[in-house]
Amino acid sequence: MKRLLFLLLACLPSLTALAQAEQSIWYFGNQAGLSFSTGQPVPLLDGKMNTYEGSAVATNAQGQLLFYTNGVSVWNRQHKLMPNGRHLMGDASSTQSAVIVPDPGSGNVFYIFTTDLQGRSNGLRYSVVDMTRDNGFGDVPRANMLLITPVAEKLAAVRHANGRDVWVVAHRWNSNAFVSYLVTAEGVAGMPVMSNVGSMHAGPGRNAIGCIKFSPDGSKLAAALWRESNKFELFDFDRTTGVISNPQQFGPYEEAYGVEFSPDGSKLYGTSNGAGGGDATITQFDLRTGKAERVGKSANRKVGTLQLGPDGKIYVAREDNPYLGVIQNPNAPGAACNYVDDGFNLGAKRSKLGLPNFIR
Repeated sequence: MKRLLFLLLACLPSLTALAQAEQSIWYFGNQAGLSFSTGQPVPLLDGKMNTYEGSAVATNAQGQLLFYTNGVSVWNRQHKLMPNGRHLMGDASSTQSAVIVPDPGSGNVFYIFTTDLQGRSNGLRYSVVDMTRDNGFGDVPRANMLLITPVAEKLAAVRHANGRDVWVVAHRWNSNAFVSYLVTAEGVAGMPVMSNVGSMHAGPGRNAIGCIKFSPDGSKLAAALWRESNKFELFDFDRTTGVISNPQQFGPYEEAYGVEFSPDGSKLYGTSNGAGGGDATITQFDLRTGKAERVGKSANRKVGTLQLGPDGKIYVAREDNPYLGVIQNPNAPGAACNYVDDGFNLGAKRSKLGLPNFIR
């Protein structure tokens, strides 16, 4: 029995690595990229995408690249545009311009969900990628199917409680309503679950800027509200029903932009830049004690998206910079989380404000 227990424990790291393989390749910014295939990140220099903010990447279960997008164009694993992979109706300057969801009923079909810039009329749409087309390099047989308009630049996805289906969540513009669309083997639900909760997302179009992000266990949803709203919000999420509830607010934080949770879900991190930039700050919110503390100050004028990596560290986009910031120990309280501004060298490529958007 002891030998069996030892073998099971020895297998845990490899099982964890396998579960994280689908998020092991990142493309973002000015042709920048990362690979976590060996456990530690290494820069990728072969990306062809330029995007100021949002991007998304699809891999197979083994972590091999399939395609990537900025919400407008779709590149295959040869870094070539798919034959019909142009003119998606997201925007490369939408905070979360895209997220990719595999069809729960097929290993070859994927949905690309997109959001438009600053609450404009293209709204929330989805396109279909079929990997059996173009000799296995993929194509887009259906594009830009409208779900709802207008929406903010916020987009996130999380597994349903059944472990198979996926919720895709966005936020209506000029409204306080989150919309949760369920993706099943039958396709994308035509009608969302709507949750009228939290702040209005309204006003000048720039107020649509800012991320939403699920906690690692999917039970919480955080949002950054930019400019006039200047705050972060936290909600409960029901992975069975898609309902969002129990709002909490943290603020003011001028030009709040990115949000991310620690791997254990005990800490929430947010980026903010001050009015017009120049005060690029990372704040930690301890969800157990209620304490808020500034844990990082970037030399950059602006910082953007926060993204938890397969290595358990949180990476921070720095506008037009060859380095990402890195929160080395995100489960640790306060300064012990160890934010390093020049944390990871992108190998002569540059980040902008975005990092890839993945399913939780």
